[in-house]
Amino acid sequence: MAKKLPISETLVMAISTLRANRLRSLLTMLGIVIGNASVITLVGVGRGAQNLAEGQLSNLGANVLFVVPGNNDTRRRGVAFPRNLVLEDAIAISEQVPSVKRVAPQISTSEVIQAGAKSTSSSISGITSNFLPVRSFEIARGRFISPEDLRSARSVVVIGPDLKDKLFNNRNAIGEIIRIKDQAFQVIGIMAPKGAVFGNNQDENAYIPLTTMVSRIKGRDPTYGVSLSFISVEAQDENSTGKAKFQITNLLRQRHKILRDDDFAVRSQKDALTIVSTITGGLTLMLGAIGGVSLLVGGIGIMNIMLVSVSERTEEIGLRKALGARSTDVLIQFLVESLILASLGGAIGTTVGIGTISLVAALTPLPATISAVTVLTTVTLSGAIGLFFGVVPARRAARLDPIVALRSL
Repeated sequence: MAKKLPISETLVMAISTLRANRLRSLLTMLGIVIGNASVITLVGVGRGAQNLAEGQLSNLGANVLFVVPGNNDTRRRGVAFPRNLVLEDAIAISEQVPSVKRVAPQISTSEVIQAGAKSTSSSISGITSNFLPVRSFEIARGRFISPEDLRSARSVVVIGPDLKDKLFNNRNAIGEIIRIKDQAFQVIGIMAPKGAVFGNNQDENAYIPLTTMVSRIKGRDPTYGVSLSFISVEAQDENSTGKAKFQITNLLRQRHKILRDDDFAVRSQKDALTIVSTITGGLTLMLGAIGGVSLLVGGIGIMNIMLVSVSERTEEIGLRKALGARSTDVLIQFLVESLILASLGGAIGTTVGIGTISLVAALTPLPATISAVTVLTTVTLSGAIGLFFGVVPARRAARLDPIVALRSL
């Protein structure tokens, strides 16, 4: 009865065989290397996009709600931005909703800003003094818009740090005059850096009193009065956001005399995070699946090369069997060879993928990252693919009749 071949000896034989055909082994591993690197990189980039979006949304504040005009139904009917939020709505929310702490109405538009010979297009927001605490902004230099600025409709402006750099370079902008829509405004403050939200760089924005925006930039609508772009609402605390959302919705339905479809929407940070997580999670899954296809192609490459190897080593297999090797020994040897190719290729591909993610995180704003669980899963999957696609060649080798195999000697 033939003795069972020790696994250590099988491993040594498999490594020796692969080393004897170094170029072929390297080219066979290449598919797994590319597949693993693709999975790691694409999943890492997808998670980086999710982290970036969630980080930007966290800057909005956990207990902040946004009341915006229109909803999906009105937009489907062709009304992109219905003019149905007015200043009186913001005042009513502030006075009649007990779960609300502060309200910050806002009118936004885009205008060209000039400072001396320099000019740039920027988003201009007409706001109240509540904007700063509600939206968690900070002033780096100077001061923010005061209640007196609002009462007197003063021509003052607070600008973001990036806008300041564009218009004034390294000069002190406080006290300087800029022109918005041919109107002169004095710079009274510079915002602290805030970053971007959904592609909108808030550090390039300018802020003026809401009353000044109405009297000198946008004007008052004869039908609607002071139409707002949206209303930022700060709830009493994070646990009060659900209650505040319910109360605001009921109040505005009464004010707008709504019987069926709302002509506004109340959004929270949690709503936005849910939407973003769903989108970016699907994106990450899709990117991972694309990388998985590359991994599958690498597995097919291993099977193809191993089948060629079986044909080339027919005499070797026949001789081993004639000397007492069992079919199981031959099967295990070919499976071990496939496993070594896939696992080594997976390890190299994982290293390449992690290196690529590190470069993306270092050279771009995208905080690309990958978890240890994902890395371990990918390496394990590559090894499993090696075993799976190595079964067919291994079984073919194990089933060879030694007499038939030795006839070619």
